[in-house]
Amino acid sequence: MKPFVQWKGHSLLALIARLYLAGIFLFACIHKIANPADFAMDIATYDILPLVFVNPMAICLPWVELGAGILLLAGYKSRGAAMAIGGMMLMFLLAIIIALVKGLDMSCGCFASQAMESDPIGAWTVVRDTSWLLLALYVIVFDRHPIGLDRWLEKRRQT
Repeated sequence: MKPFVQWKGHSLLALIARLYLAGIFLFACIHKIANPADFAMDIATYDILPLVFVNPMAICLPWVELGAGILLLAGYKSRGAAMAIGGMMLMFLLAIIIALVKGLDMSCGCFASQAMESDPIGAWTVVRDTSWLLLALYVIVFDRHPIGLDRWLEKRRQT
């Protein structure tokens, strides 16, 4: 098991995972930042949060997605950014599973608003989001020397 953990190829695979997750989260936050009222309706539709928390969540969460996406893209503090993404994925998965158990027929709200009906929740949404969670976990566990700003800054400090 130890040789696998120390395998040099993890940096390249983690880079691919980071870039993919960064693209997903950067794409997902655009609509939410541009249309916070629509995103608030999506959050409210899940009927999980007390209404008093819906608007703050709709305003803050997309900016966290943006920040985590930028950090992953740059390879700066990428393990922390992957932890943030992993936490968001756990939260999203829990919300989707609760909505499915309740029998709600709704849009995920991940990439567009409820009105666009472009991303209905279902088993595929759970599989998709679980795969993204697993990618975030891969980055957290195996991206010890990320390709990007962290590696560049580490080399600069050593010289």
